[in-house]
Amino acid sequence: MLDVNNTTYYTLNEVRDSFDCSKDGLWLPLISEFTWHPYARTAVYLIGLLWCFMGVAILADVFMCSIEKITSKTRIITIASTSKAGTEEIEIRVWNDTVANLTLMALGSSAPEILLSIIEIVGNNFNAGELGPSTIVGSAAFNLLVITAVCVVVIDSSEVRVIKSVKVFFITAFSCIFAYIWLIVILVAITPDFVDIWEAVITLLFFPILVLIAYVADKDFCSKAQKISNSMELGFDDAQTKLLDKYKHLWKDGKVDKNLIAQILKLEEEIGKSHHLSDEDKARLAAARIAEEQKKSRGWYRVNASRKLFGGKSLAPRLNPQLSEVYDDMKAKDTVISDQGSAYHGSLVDLSDKGRIAVLEFTASSVAVLEREQKCKVGIRRYGKKDNQVAFRLETIDGSATAGEDYIPVKQTLAFQPGQTYIEYVVEIIDDNVYEPDETFFIKMALEPEQEALLGKKSINMITIINDDEPGTLEFAHPSFVFKESVGKALVAVNRVNGADGRIQVSWKTEDMTAINGRDFEGGEGVLVFEHGEIAKAIEIPIYDDQDAEKDEHFKVTLSDPTDGAQLGSKVKTIVTIVNDEDYQGIVSRLVNLTSLNIDALKVDSASYAQQFENAMNVNGGDLESATSFDYLMHFLTFGWKIIFAIVPPVHFCGGWLTFICALIMMIFMTIIVGDLASIFGCLCGLEKPITAITFVALGTSLPDLFASKQAAEMEATADNSVGNVTGSNSVNVFLGLGLPWSVAAVYHYVKSGSAFYVPAGALAFSVLLYAIFAVVCLGLLIFRHYVFPKGELGGATWFKWVTFAIMVVMWLLYIIVSSLQVDGKITSPF
Repeated sequence: MLDVNNTTYYTLNEVRDSFDCSKDGLWLPLISEFTWHPYARTAVYLIGLLWCFMGVAILADVFMCSIEKITSKTRIITIASTSKAGTEEIEIRVWNDTVANLTLMALGSSAPEILLSIIEIVGNNFNAGELGPSTIVGSAAFNLLVITAVCVVVIDSSEVRVIKSVKVFFITAFSCIFAYIWLIVILVAITPDFVDIWEAVITLLFFPILVLIAYVADKDFCSKAQKISNSMELGFDDAQTKLLDKYKHLWKDGKVDKNLIAQILKLEEEIGKSHHLSDEDKARLAAARIAEEQKKSRGWYRVNASRKLFGGKSLAPRLNPQLSEVYDDMKAKDTVISDQGSAYHGSLVDLSDKGRIAVLEFTASSVAVLEREQKCKVGIRRYGKKDNQVAFRLETIDGSATAGEDYIPVKQTLAFQPGQTYIEYVVEIIDDNVYEPDETFFIKMALEPEQEALLGKKSINMITIINDDEPGTLEFAHPSFVFKESVGKALVAVNRVNGADGRIQVSWKTEDMTAINGRDFEGGEGVLVFEHGEIAKAIEIPIYDDQDAEKDEHFKVTLSDPTDGAQLGSKVKTIVTIVNDEDYQGIVSRLVNLTSLNIDALKVDSASYAQQFENAMNVNGGDLESATSFDYLMHFLTFGWKIIFAIVPPVHFCGGWLTFICALIMMIFMTIIVGDLASIFGCLCGLEKPITAITFVALGTSLPDLFASKQAAEMEATADNSVGNVTGSNSVNVFLGLGLPWSVAAVYHYVKSGSAFYVPAGALAFSVLLYAIFAVVCLGLLIFRHYVFPKGELGGATWFKWVTFAIMVVMWLLYIIVSSLQVDGKITSPF
C-alpha cells in the first residue's frame, strides 16, 4: 500500500488478498473478484466445480483406457495339444487380474483423490492439509456404503450375485479396515499429532505388501489341495476358463466366426420375417452377443459408465427397441448357443473338463404337457464329476401362463447326491376346464454358492401347457423358410396349437414359383397326420443339388382340409427359398465383415487421432440412432473437455504407457483446479475444508465409480467387479494417497529442521474412527449375506435387500452428519 497526494494505491497482491477466500487456492482466483457479489461468486465456483468434476470423469476415462491397454498385454506361448501338429500357440495375459485391480486399476479409479492429497501437501510447503486426507476418507465411506447399497438393490429379487474370489475379498476387506485403524494408531497412539519417517514409510510399504498377499491368495499358493483346472492366466478366471469351449465359436483367433453368423441367419427364421432384419441389424446382434460373452475388467465398466453418462462412445452395442426385442428372443430361445447339434457347431462340447467338474442341465430345453395330465415331468441330468454333492435351485418364471392360475409356482432347493446322475422333478399343472390358448412358462436352474459345478447349456426349460379340450389349430411355424441347396431334405415345420385332442390330419400341396417341381425339388401333395397329443410335425420335401450357379429359387406350400374339427390358423401358406451354397457363403462372409466392424468399434484401443476427435465431436461417438435427449445434453455440457482431452495420444502408442503419462500430467492440473474450486467454494459457503471434502469433493470424484459398479452388478455373473474391488481401492487410497506424500513430507521436515511431520489428529482421526466402525458393520452384513441369507452379497429377497440398502445408506448419512458436527465443534472429539 502506498499513499501519494492523499491517494492510497494498492499493489496487485494486496488487491488479490483483500476479498474473502482469496488465499484458499493455489492458482485461483486468477483475477480480482473484489467487486463480485458473494452470492454470484458462490454460484460461479459451484458451477465451475461441477463442470470440472465432469472433466475429471472424462479424463479418467482416457486414463482408464490406457490402463486397460497396459493390463491387457499378452504374449504367445506354445503348449502341447491333440492336434496333428502336436502343439498349439495360445495367447496368455501378462498381468494377473488381482495385481492389475490393486495397482493400476485402483490408481485409475482413485487418481483424483490420491493426487489431491499429494498436490495439497506439495503446494502447502510440505505441511499437512485438510482437504486431501478428508476426501480420501469421505470417498472410502461413499464407496463402501453407498455403492455397495446400490449394487445390492439393482439385482432382481429372483437372483443373487456372489463374490467368487472370496480369499482375495477377505484380504482386501481386512485391509480396508486395518488401513484406517493404522491411521488412528500413528496419529493418536504412537506419536500424537505427528508422523515420523518410519510411520509414513511403513504406511507406503503396506501397499506392495497388500498386492503380494492378495496375489498369493488369488493363485492359492498356500493351499495343499489341487485346483480343478489351471487357467494359466489366459485372461479368464477359473469359471470362465471352463466355459471357454462353450463360447469359443463366437470369437476365434481374434476374428468373428462364420458359424455365429450362420446361426444369426437361422435366428431370423426362428423369430419370423416380421422383424425385417437388415444385414446391419444382424451384425449388431452378433456383435452384442460377442460383447456380452467377453470377459470385462473393472476398467471396462468404469470407462463405459463414464461414456454413457456423458454422451460418449459406448463400449457396449446400443440396440434400438426393435433389436432389443429380437435380442431378448434370441437369448430366451437360446438360438445362438443352441441345444441342437447343427452343422454349424457341435453340441457335444465337454464342459466337465474331462470329468473333473460336475455339469448340471435339463435334459431338454422345452417340454409340452396336456393340461388334463396336471403334472409335467422335467428331467435334470448331471454329467462329468459324479462323486460330490451338488446343490441347486429351481424357480418358475411366468410367461403367458400365470403362477397360481395355470400352474403351481416352484422355488425349491434340490441336490444331486454322490453318484446320482438324474433327477425327475414334477411341476403341477392346474386343469381349470376352461378353454384357453396354449400357454407357456419357464423353470430356471441356478447353482447354490460354493458349488464345484457348472450349469450346462440347458439351464432354462420352457414348459408349454397345451389346451387338450379342442382338436387344435394347424399352421406353419413360419411364414417363410430358407434352405441351402445341399440340405438334402427341407423340413417344413407345421405346428398344432390351442389344442391337441384326438387324431387329426391336414392336406398339403406344393406350388411352383421360380423353383420347378421335379428339377429343383420333389414336390406334389400329401397328408400330414397328428396323433393324439402331438403338437409339431414336419413336411419332408427333397431338394435337388444340381451343382449349378443359380439365383435363389422359391416354391409355395399350402395347407388345406383339416379333419375331425381341427381349424387352420393364420399361416396356411409358406414360401420355401432354396439358396445356392456359394451365395449363402457370400451372405455369411458379408455379415462377418459387418460384425467385425461393430466389434472393432467397441474396443477401447481402436481410436486413431482422427477417430478420437471424431468421437469427441459427435454425440455417442457418432451413433446418432441410439442417442437420447440426455445424451445430447451431456455431450453439449462436456464438449469442451472432450476436445481438450482428445489431444492425449491414442492408447496404441507405446503399449498405452504414453497415454498413461500424458493423462496423468493432465490429471494433475485438473486436480489442482478442482482443489482450488472446492476450497474457495467451501470457504464462501462457510464450510470447513473437511466438510467440503467428505461431501462435495468425495461425491464428485466417486459418482462415476457408482455407475460403473451398478453396471458391473447388472451385467456380471459374480459380485467381484462391482463390490469386491471397492475394498481394495479403499486400502490403496490410504497406503498410496497418504503414505507417499507423508513419506516425502516427513523426510523434508526431518532434513530441514530435524522435526517430525505435523498432522493434527482432531477431525481426521474422528472421521476415520467413524468410517472404521461403519465399515465393520457393512462388511459383517455382507459376510452374513454370503454365508447365511440369501447366500449372495447382492440381490436376494426383496425385503432383505432393501433392509440392507437402508442400513448402509443410513450409516453413510450418519457418517456425514456426525463428522460435520464434530468439525463445527458441536461434538467433542476424543482425540
